[in-house]
Amino acid sequence: MEICIVGAGPGGAAAALKLSYLGIPSVLIDKQVFPRDKVCGDALSGKVITLLNRLDPAIMQRFAQIPRQPVWGIRFIAPNRKVIDLPFKVNYDPAAEPAPGFVARRMDFDNFLISEVRRRDNIRLMEGVEVGEMQRIEEGYRIKDKNGATLAETPLLIVANGAHSQFARKQAGMKKELKHYAAAVRAYYENVSGFHPDGFIELHFLEDIIPGYFWIFPLPDGGANVGLGMRADFVKKKGLSLRKKMEEIIHSHPAIKGRFARARRCGEIEGYGLPLGSSHQRISGEHYMLVGDAGHLIDPLSGEGIGNAMYSGFIAADQAAACLSANDFSAETMLAYDKRVDRVLGSEFRISYRLQKMLSHKRLAIWMANLIHKNRPLIEFMTEMYNDLSARKKLLNPLFWIKLLGGGKR
Repeated sequence: MEICIVGAGPGGAAAALKLSYLGIPSVLIDKQVFPRDKVCGDALSGKVITLLNRLDPAIMQRFAQIPRQPVWGIRFIAPNRKVIDLPFKVNYDPAAEPAPGFVARRMDFDNFLISEVRRRDNIRLMEGVEVGEMQRIEEGYRIKDKNGATLAETPLLIVANGAHSQFARKQAGMKKELKHYAAAVRAYYENVSGFHPDGFIELHFLEDIIPGYFWIFPLPDGGANVGLGMRADFVKKKGLSLRKKMEEIIHSHPAIKGRFARARRCGEIEGYGLPLGSSHQRISGEHYMLVGDAGHLIDPLSGEGIGNAMYSGFIAADQAAACLSANDFSAETMLAYDKRVDRVLGSEFRISYRLQKMLSHKRLAIWMANLIHKNRPLIEFMTEMYNDLSARKKLLNPLFWIKLLGGGKR
């Protein structure tokens, strides 16, 4: 019997692919027909590259054929306009090394993943099919379409249908808390100027939008993914329209407007929600697991969702294999999925949430920027954080900053 996966975005597609390579058949259902667009920041972290290569190096060779912008680091712009460039690797060489990250339109990246799905004989892809009901039955779940017709029956349901998943909210009991939820808007532009020569993505912590940030991510065709995000409780408290605020920044902010002098927006400014991984909730139960945005697995600081969705999809596939082997789909057995996701992503989420709260204080953000700005040893240390979670934890320790002020060792 097939494992059923509802939602064919990065999390669902990753789960199907990993199951396929494990020799386990699946049915993958999505209401859209690919290629299709998805509102997102479009950034692909090193997690994505690592997971695809781990699954099959040949996939990475095919990935190299899609339009994508190599990314070598992050440019942070503090409220006092101090610029801090943090490469993902110390002394990197773009001419001799593969890039550690990329920006690729979701239209292209998600379609690439679906093209990989189509290569696998043991994945049954159902596009353009909207699920109407995920009905609990004795053997697992029965999946029906909007007209009540049965699409599949499965011993194990993997729910990967995004931030607004009705199953996650109504059947799995996932709660939407504004302090653990972000709102964001984004649009595509062409002819934006002033990018870092090595394609650094940009996070602008502008004075009047703290604790949110404005971003500019370079795209492979000379365009840009431009957006504004903020924790939902602050959006409500400030009474902001993120769309209006984004346009105001682009047209009026002294540090931004010059870069958009010749720019043209391609399409509308679109909004979306981000369920953050800062709230610990159960993401599995009897005969089911939640993957990606449906499981609230978005990084609270960076907003990264694609890599986390794919990681959870891979973990869900491994858990599915274990359940099938033992013929045990109980809630107690499924708890192993929660524990592994927490082990892989939980510490990162908790650190990001605490850093997010630190950066919500404008004076503290400016103080940190002044301290880090042009401090090469400290910048190199912060570069280590990209690959070393223990290094990131030091930022939360007041003694770390006291030692820096006193000239002591880190």
